[in-house]
Amino acid sequence: MTRTRKTQTVRAAAGFTLIEMIVVVIIIAVLATAIGPALFKRIGGAKTGVTQNNASAVATAINLYQADTGSLPDPANLGVLAARPSSADAKGPWLENPDMLKDAWGHMFVLVVPGKKNINFDVVSYGADGQPGGSGENEDITKP
Repeated sequence: MTRTRKTQTVRAAAGFTLIEMIVVVIIIAVLATAIGPALFKRIGGAKTGVTQNNASAVATAINLYQADTGSLPDPANLGVLAARPSSADAKGPWLENPDMLKDAWGHMFVLVVPGKKNINFDVVSYGADGQPGGSGENEDITKP
């Protein structure tokens, strides 16, 4: 009889009760609620940083293009910065990766000539919403 009681006690102690499971789920939900917004804010900040770096690279490529050709690229065709030259004596590309012509949200950078912030030109990203103005992730980013 003693042996049977021990076996039953061990089996009962090996599993979780429904109350314990509910408490664990509630704790996980509270932690996710507290940590989730901060995590999403960090992701948005990282996208803003990537966009600023890409905009600076595009501005540098535009300056190199202007030094080589004597003019600014057509604002409607920034793809020329990453295009491979058709002949050996032609210059370019000024930007190695065509994906750098887009911000972190997948929108193409906009070339504003003459610039509103800078004299010659501005490279602008309109943020996550792709519309002028806004705040937070939707804030406009202008370089150089």
